[in-house]
Amino acid sequence: MKVLANDGISNSGIKALEKGGFEVITTKVAQEQVANFINTNNVSVLLVRSATKVRQDIIDSCPGLKIIGRGGVGMDNIDVDYARSKGKHVINTPASSSESVAELVFAHLFSGVRFLHDSNRSMPLEGDLNFDGLKKAYANGIELRGKTIGIIGFGRIGQSVAKMALGLGMKVIAADKFVGKAEIRVDFYNGQFINVEIITEPLEDLYKHSDFITLHIPSQDGYVIDTAEIAQMKDNVGIINCARGGVINEVALIEALDNEKVLFAGLDVFENEPNPEIQILMHPKISLTPHIGAATQEAQDRIGTELAEQVISLLKTKN
Repeated sequence: MKVLANDGISNSGIKALEKGGFEVITTKVAQEQVANFINTNNVSVLLVRSATKVRQDIIDSCPGLKIIGRGGVGMDNIDVDYARSKGKHVINTPASSSESVAELVFAHLFSGVRFLHDSNRSMPLEGDLNFDGLKKAYANGIELRGKTIGIIGFGRIGQSVAKMALGLGMKVIAADKFVGKAEIRVDFYNGQFINVEIITEPLEDLYKHSDFITLHIPSQDGYVIDTAEIAQMKDNVGIINCARGGVINEVALIEALDNEKVLFAGLDVFENEPNPEIQILMHPKISLTPHIGAATQEAQDRIGTELAEQVISLLKTKN
C-alpha cells in the first residue's frame, strides 16, 4: 500500500511505515493535483499537516483512499465528518506537539516582557551608535515569576502551558467549556514532583485576573477575543496566540496595543495566513513567528511515529 505524505513526514515516521510494509511518497503535490495523483498512484493513505486541504472534492474523487491523517492537533483543513460519512478513517496526533507549542508560548512571553523581539531588530541597526539609548529604552522589563497566566482552552497544550508556568512560579487560571478541572504534574530532579489541581473558571474571571493570556482552542465561529473582551482585561496585559488564526480580532488587538491597554502580543498564527497584514508584521509590540508551534525535531519525530502506528494499526496490511 502507498502513503502520500504531502506536507512531509519525519524520517522516523517513514521508517516505521516502511517497516510496516507501506511505500511512502513524499513528493509535494500541488493542491489542485492531489486527487489525480492519489488515483493515478493508487494511494491508500493521505497524510497532511496544515498546507494541504482535504475537502469534499478530494474525498469524493478518491474512492480508494482509506485513511486521511493530520500531523498535529487541529483538523480544520480536513472535512472530518464528511470523510467519516464516506467510510474514511480520519486520524491526528493530539499529544505529540503539546510540549513544543507550550515552549513557544513562553518564548513569546519572555520575548515580550524583556523586549527581545524589538531589541533584536534595533541592536543591529543602532547597537554601535546608540547603545546607552537602547539600554535605557529596554530597561523596564518585568518578571514572569509571581504573575498570573490565563489559559483559554485547557486541553493537552493548555495543560502543558500550565505545567511550565507552575515551574516558573507563576499563578495559573484556566477556562474551558469542556474541561472542569485537571491535575497538573510538575516533575523535578531526582524523581521529585508536585501535583496541582486546577479548576477552570469563567472567562470573565480569567480576563479580570490575568497578567498574561494565551489561547489554545480550535478555530471558532467568530472571535474569542474582540474589543469587548479586551476591555475586561487588566491594563498592560500580554496576549499570546499559538493556536489558530481568527480567534483574535487583529484590528482590535492593534488598537489595544496602540492605546497601551495591551503591553505586547505574541503571534504564531494569523487571520490572513499565509499573508499576514502588514500592520501586524511591522508592529513594534508584537513578537512574531510563522506558524511553527509544532515545528521542533522532537515533535515531528513523535508526530511521524504516532501517525505510522495508527496507520499500521488500522490497516494491518502487508504488501
